[in-house]
Amino acid sequence: MPRVPGTKTGRNAELGLLALAMIIVAAYGATVEANQFDRITPTFWVPAALLSVLFVALHLVVRFIAPYADPVLIPTVALINGLGVGFLRRLDLAKSIADKQPEPGIFAGVGGRQLAWTLAALVLAAVLLLVVRDHKAVSRYAYTLGLVGIVLVMIPAVLPGRFSEINGAKLWIKVGGFSIQPGEFAKLALVSFFAYYLVRKREVLSLASRRFLGIDFPRGRDLGPVITVWLLSLLVLVFEKDLGTALLYFGLFVVTLYVATERVSWLLIGLVMFFGGVYVAYLLGASVGGPFANFYDRATVWLDPFASENYDRIGGSYQLVQGLLGLGTGGLFGTGPGAGSPGFVPEVRNDFIFAGMGEEIGLFGLSALLVCYLLIVERGLRAALGVRDSFGKLVAGGLAFTLGLQVFVILGGITGLIPLTGQTTPFLSSGGSSLMANWLLVAMLLRISDAARRPAAAGPAAHAGAPKQPPAQLHGAMTEVIKP
Repeated sequence: MPRVPGTKTGRNAELGLLALAMIIVAAYGATVEANQFDRITPTFWVPAALLSVLFVALHLVVRFIAPYADPVLIPTVALINGLGVGFLRRLDLAKSIADKQPEPGIFAGVGGRQLAWTLAALVLAAVLLLVVRDHKAVSRYAYTLGLVGIVLVMIPAVLPGRFSEINGAKLWIKVGGFSIQPGEFAKLALVSFFAYYLVRKREVLSLASRRFLGIDFPRGRDLGPVITVWLLSLLVLVFEKDLGTALLYFGLFVVTLYVATERVSWLLIGLVMFFGGVYVAYLLGASVGGPFANFYDRATVWLDPFASENYDRIGGSYQLVQGLLGLGTGGLFGTGPGAGSPGFVPEVRNDFIFAGMGEEIGLFGLSALLVCYLLIVERGLRAALGVRDSFGKLVAGGLAFTLGLQVFVILGGITGLIPLTGQTTPFLSSGGSSLMANWLLVAMLLRISDAARRPAAAGPAAHAGAPKQPPAQLHGAMTEVIKP
């Protein structure tokens, strides 16, 4: 989409922020080497330089095909992604020192694979931006995406454990040495389906049957969609043995429903239904066992991780306790990048990467990292506020909430706020599924923010394909109430 002469697109600011982010990543790599080797090698800057080339390439794609996209999203995500690559390389360096092996190459080890996955993720993001020129076109395939999303969610549940289970959670598809987490891609498909469905059914779901304690509650016959998604989330909880994924899907639907209807009652109904279902699953795990036993075990470990019977047994609280000790060791300012002992935490490159990094960058550094995630969520919500169509509002709001909820679920698990989950940390954890899916999420937010920030002078093509609608009034946080 060509830019309007004389208007500011923010692309130069994006490039400047991207340069700053890569300088921070290079400084992080230099500090890691100084603490690991007591010197800085002449090649410390190479990973940051390679990442810079990749991110600048995406910046150029955005500059030409989405010139009005939010200029803060790519630099913020690039910073988190770059620090993730740097931390994973730090683990590779520590392993090579412990094994008395030469320093691994740039593309060797877990850090090298993450660098390659970053390239693949950015290519996918660029392809999505090139193919989807108007976010409203996605609504044409909403039901297909909904079906695809449900299939992706349920595949790990029906596969035998040897093909789908890692650390007690059935979230994967494993074939030989290759594994993929289909739920990461399912959330993108389900957001689009939920948004389309709620745009169509918004008026019906907004109707109230009675008022209780000052809150308007919906009619009983309108609870069908919520009950359906609730049952789906409980099936995920029981058969995939993961609270985080169940909470992610159900929370996504309920919040999107709240955004569409502005009814607080939907949030209350959702909270009661979800936590009620979780409590019943816990009781069944204690009395019946079977498919509920895994969740009962996780909840027991969460309730008292330092109990000897939980700490010593297989699948117990050892991982959680080591993560908590690592965070405690880091204190306010951390031991310094490369100066900690994250290798004592099992799965530190995946589920517990927050704990490993928290030991080395401390509470202040970890808080700064969380602020970066908060900034991404805020820019996504800003895109939702600015875009003119209801479908775009719900998609952007749903995607932003999904990212925020996923970070909450992960951080809540490693700090003992909620039971542990099998979720990966967006843009940080090792693995291609999460990285590619979340960069696709960012690409969709870029496309919607481009439509939201594009001036009216950009011409009629700016809203090509938009359906004819009567005048609309922005009402509440992000919703339109179309007057008859």
